[in-house]
Amino acid sequence: MLKAEYAIIIYVIMIVFFLLLIRMISKVYLKPAKYRKVKESISAYLYLLPSFVVLGIFVFWPIFYSFYLSFFKWDFQNQDNPIFIGFQNYIELFKLNRPVNITFNEVFFNTLLIFMTAIFIIHLIFDLKKVKTPNQKYLVISMSIWGIISLLTINSIQYLNVISALVLVVVYTILLSLRFLDQMSNKIFLRIILFIGLWIAFYLLGVPEIIRFLTLAKEQSLFIKAIWNTTYYVLLSTPITILFSLLIALLLNRKLYGKTVFRTVYFIPFVTSVVAISLVWQWIFNDNGLLNYILTQIGFSKIPWLKDQKFTIPTVAIISIWKMVGYYAIIFLAGLQNIDKTYYEAAEVDGATPFQKFQFITLPLLSPTTFFIIIVAMIGAFKVFDEIFILYVGMPGPYNNSGMTMVYYVFDMFYVQQRMGRASAAAYVLFGIILLFTILQMRGSRRRIYYDS
Repeated sequence: MLKAEYAIIIYVIMIVFFLLLIRMISKVYLKPAKYRKVKESISAYLYLLPSFVVLGIFVFWPIFYSFYLSFFKWDFQNQDNPIFIGFQNYIELFKLNRPVNITFNEVFFNTLLIFMTAIFIIHLIFDLKKVKTPNQKYLVISMSIWGIISLLTINSIQYLNVISALVLVVVYTILLSLRFLDQMSNKIFLRIILFIGLWIAFYLLGVPEIIRFLTLAKEQSLFIKAIWNTTYYVLLSTPITILFSLLIALLLNRKLYGKTVFRTVYFIPFVTSVVAISLVWQWIFNDNGLLNYILTQIGFSKIPWLKDQKFTIPTVAIISIWKMVGYYAIIFLAGLQNIDKTYYEAAEVDGATPFQKFQFITLPLLSPTTFFIIIVAMIGAFKVFDEIFILYVGMPGPYNNSGMTMVYYVFDMFYVQQRMGRASAAAYVLFGIILLFTILQMRGSRRRIYYDS
């Protein structure tokens, strides 16, 4: 079997020879016009070949080979002869040390029932007046009542959650086929707030659902805990980072003295080493550090930022927000400066307030930039690792793995425990989660991205 370095050289020579052979054959059998096109294409591929080789060695090959390894038991005992075990690595990732007192099937249908009930209630509040067909109105009202009753009596009747959830899904599918969503009003922000409020209400009522299940399961599976911590970090850091970035960009877009200096100052944390940043923040979050000193001076007690597990993710989120907010602000600023000023001038003539100009001009025309930042920020947040590793001196949090994220789990499995197959499987689960979030974000934003012609 050829060594990797020799195989790569041979493959490159074969590709070059194949392209040159096609070029020679084309010169003989093709017309001059078509031959010129083929010649230009082959020349372009030859110029791109070095880049493809580098990408193949350092990007494509590791991606495909790690996926291949995720189906093998490859650790320090089986380095020379990995053992094929199929999907066992993926199963082991989600295996619980001890079973929890509720089953996944139960919480799945309960969660589906809560989700569909909340959707129908939101339609009942925001869209009922705009629904023109009486039958559709009847379905929305009856399904909202049916969902609430089912949730209140969920423990009284066996399989009620399964039947009710499936009924709501079928009815909603029928409404979608009748173009029900075309009659919806906007008010997306209010809908999201109401949805979260309804979910919290059902959670407080004690309905077993996915969050309650994960709260119990994360203590019985290290990988589930890593997913929990990572998701918590993403949901905490991403919205705050984007909000602060937009506010800073709006301020920098105004006529301010020394605007260039402020841009540089906000951008400096992004280009600074993560190690240096984490070490500085480690001193700030220390029990006798700057932050606790300020808190004690204004009358508050000290907070154990680096010693209490409940502060682990918020502490890391603060560092990440401080580091990334300037970078996204510069991108937002570029998007703001691309908006045609004539829109604002026309709005002023019509007597629009600053908030109305922001709502109806800035936000819609800034939506492509916002969409890009949301995707990039979310993907970056899912890959958090450096801050935790430096802040807690190579440990996943102060105790109880409170800072164990998915990338940290991959690192621990690969470099510390040397379970390369398990680490590869975890990496591909992370890839799947990021891909799912990205697809949902792209589909959800499809109707709400406006491009100025």
